[in-house]
Amino acid sequence: MIPQSFIQGLLARVDIVDVIERYLPLKKSGANYFARCPFHGEKSASFSVSPSKQFYHCFGCGAHGTAIGFLMAYSGLSFSEAVHELARDTGMQVPNDGRTPLPQNDNYERLIEITATAAKFYREALGQSPEATAYLQRRGLSGEIAARFGIGFAPDGSPLQRIFPDYQNKLLATAGMVIDSEQGRRYDRFRHRIMFPIHDRRGRIIAFGGRVLNSGEPKYLNSPETPLFEKGRELYGFFLAQKAIREAGFAIVVEGYMDVAALAQFGVENAVATLGTATTPHHIQTLLRQTDRIVFCFDGDAAGQRAAWRALENALETLRDDITLSFLFLPPEHDPDTFIREKGAAAMHEAAAHATPLARFLLDSLRQDCDTADAEGRARLVHEARPLIARIPAAASILRLQLLKAIAGMSHLTQAEVERAFGIAPAGERTRAAVHPAAHRIPVRKPPPTVASTLLRLVLQHPALAARLPLGLIPDDTAEGRALIAIVDLVELGEPATGLGALIERFRDTPHGDTLAQAGAGLIDTEFDPAVIETLFEDSLRKLSADAINKEYDELQARANTLSLAEQRRLAEVIQERRRLK
Repeated sequence: MIPQSFIQGLLARVDIVDVIERYLPLKKSGANYFARCPFHGEKSASFSVSPSKQFYHCFGCGAHGTAIGFLMAYSGLSFSEAVHELARDTGMQVPNDGRTPLPQNDNYERLIEITATAAKFYREALGQSPEATAYLQRRGLSGEIAARFGIGFAPDGSPLQRIFPDYQNKLLATAGMVIDSEQGRRYDRFRHRIMFPIHDRRGRIIAFGGRVLNSGEPKYLNSPETPLFEKGRELYGFFLAQKAIREAGFAIVVEGYMDVAALAQFGVENAVATLGTATTPHHIQTLLRQTDRIVFCFDGDAAGQRAAWRALENALETLRDDITLSFLFLPPEHDPDTFIREKGAAAMHEAAAHATPLARFLLDSLRQDCDTADAEGRARLVHEARPLIARIPAAASILRLQLLKAIAGMSHLTQAEVERAFGIAPAGERTRAAVHPAAHRIPVRKPPPTVASTLLRLVLQHPALAARLPLGLIPDDTAEGRALIAIVDLVELGEPATGLGALIERFRDTPHGDTLAQAGAGLIDTEFDPAVIETLFEDSLRKLSADAINKEYDELQARANTLSLAEQRRLAEVIQERRRLK
């Protein structure tokens, strides 16, 4: 566990604007910086970054957090990984409190060193192998692209013995670079193969894909899963494609390393590839952090159709009404590599622009598999559609509604009948609020802010005020009040409240985390005027006192006939205090 004192010190040295600007083009407007939100599709810039509060907030989707939270959400890093990355950028050394075993951390960095060393050797070996360079030339791959993607060559034998003096080190096997036979012999995993290094989202090499030269099986060999590499989470070429994806406004997902390299060589740089596995929900979520449109590009043969259907099934739970997932099927004689070489980049962009939307692909596939000319076929269509529709989340409710309507038409049923078959309450049976026009609804007035919520926002804007809060008067019957009490407890224990971002990270993964983040988000664009903060704070304290006195008065009055002599004297004091406060 990383000590809280270090996290607070790290956030004091980090500038959230500098961190986010590495990934998004920020534009200053007033006191804050703005960009199009990377977490949902939008046309206008509603993603706000506050340098004074070291906090970001999107007014469109509600995403918010600190520099640590941004790296976790944008790059898919864990909390510890995000802290280590920020610490490395600022030249700070992350301490260890004794509960996180250091050898494990050391091993992780050593595994990275091993893959980086192997990648350097493979790149150098490519230039020394006429056979390997001739193969890449036959495939039409330029030297520039080979260098950009770090493509190399693994010679026959076990040349890594020359590169790693301690060839028997178990970390070589942990990194997936060697194999130990049952007879106890160790040899290189990759031999006589074109090598494609696989990068993580920070650009570090974590694994390899090897393509056999000429003939041989398996044609492609990937690194095994290791502490560095989980193929269901990584995308080949993603590190290099991020900027191009954002600029193009969409991502292309293909199946092969050579496809990604060939597309990039012809100017289509927004392509990534899955790593010998079907597209996973994690892959899709990773891409949706960069764009609101994904085009899955598959061969037009039966295998391509099967891969597309697996991608569709895995995509259902990630759907939202503000994103577009579509499927591009190339002619049967082409894969992306051959298509772009023959047709060119303009044809690829044109094909991607007219790719089949997910909903149409789903409906066409159901229609193709079920003969709707007879009742049995229509019943089967509804039966096959039910588990698919059930996986579509509420975030895509409009798309789900359109699919329900289409399925009803295809099955000669009404929408209500299909909904009942799917176990969904038909529209006419849903809540009144859902069917009454908005014009006839009674507007819901937002309740006025409570004293606790006002004080919480004041403290988040000016943390020094926390030291002046009377702990005994803060009500604990609301989330805001409990968060205030936690901050005051923190200050009384000698831990300073140093700012909005630091406070939010201090209470991450506690019951107060969301309360503080929501209150902080409200301050991004509507903070208190510095000229009235002291007056508002004093007024709020007086209101706290008045509320406490009134509560005590009500409790004593309720027992007026049974009060002791001391309680009667206290009631008289409370009455005087109420008059004074009024």
